[in-house]
Amino acid sequence: MFAGLPLTAAGFTLPGGATGAALAAQNALRLPGQLAPNTCVLLVSNLCEEGITPDALFTLFGVYGDVQRVKILYNKKDSALIQMAEPHQANLAMMHLDKVRLLGKQIRVMSSKHQMVQLPKDGHPDAGFTKDYTSSNLHRFKKPGSKNYQNIYPPSATLHLSNIPPNIKEEDLKDAFTNNGFTVKGFKFFPKDKKMALLELPSVDDAVAALIKMHNYQLSEQNHLRVSFSKSNIQSTTMRS
Repeated sequence: MFAGLPLTAAGFTLPGGATGAALAAQNALRLPGQLAPNTCVLLVSNLCEEGITPDALFTLFGVYGDVQRVKILYNKKDSALIQMAEPHQANLAMMHLDKVRLLGKQIRVMSSKHQMVQLPKDGHPDAGFTKDYTSSNLHRFKKPGSKNYQNIYPPSATLHLSNIPPNIKEEDLKDAFTNNGFTVKGFKFFPKDKKMALLELPSVDDAVAALIKMHNYQLSEQNHLRVSFSKSNIQSTTMRS
């Protein structure tokens, strides 16, 4: 295709040693499927208008970074803008959540031309479609070098549960999911740490919905359940600790 020019992992090599990716970065151009440099804002489309809320998007996208603001577009309610704390978090969210099914629809996630999500001005109609989560205590990556970065996985049918208090038993957790409308296919505490467990649902779609509903679920007066997607499944002999 490009005679005499060796291919590289980033794309193709240009004369003088510059790669296509480097040239694009120099000119602040986007290559297909990539975020523009320093972009923290994502455009999410093909959402279910009837069921989607800013809180649901905050929880789902919060698996991959600290969501700062969410705006469901007032005149196009199947689309939303989501502002992450850092560009690499936006990249992670786009990589893992593009084409995931949410509330029965396959969503699309791409970079936005906006540099930030604007809050509504006083007196302007919004009806709760825009929310600011800057000060949320549910951010997973607030601490620099957070270990949560080591446990980021794509959506899967198996959920990783943590922050489980010692008095909570297997049946308590299974009942909590069942009572909220989910079918539990499998459950297993971590052998060496009963504060964590794996819970398997029938499908990835079910697991996405369950994560949104059950993350931060109150298990006791002081303990709220933490839910993320798991790399392992119930049958795996090695589970992350």
